[in-house]
Amino acid sequence: LGDVYKRQAMPNGGDITLVTRQSNGAVLVEIIDTGAGMEPEVLANLFKPFFTTKAEGTGLGLPTVKRIIQAHGGEITVESAVGLGTKFTLKIPVTSLAEIRE
Repeated sequence: LGDVYKRQAMPNGGDITLVTRQSNGAVLVEIIDTGAGMEPEVLANLFKPFFTTKAEGTGLGLPTVKRIIQAHGGEITVESAVGLGTKFTLKIPVTSLAEIRE
């Protein structure tokens, strides 16, 4: 993940961990940071279009990501605690080539 994510999620520094695994016919991608975490009010609105906490944000990034993942039959979830960090989990179903050819 790039410097933009680090500056936004962890302006005072921290770690970002990416975990990938396969589970029950899906690929799971976890993005875990040790940043500032999010308040419950922010979490409640995180995927709503045009909601942003950034001075120059549009509020379209995460809603767009969510729609793309859902269009592929997947889901995105987030867990966060103020002062402890945030974890995004992307679950994307795996489709075999045989299924695509049918």
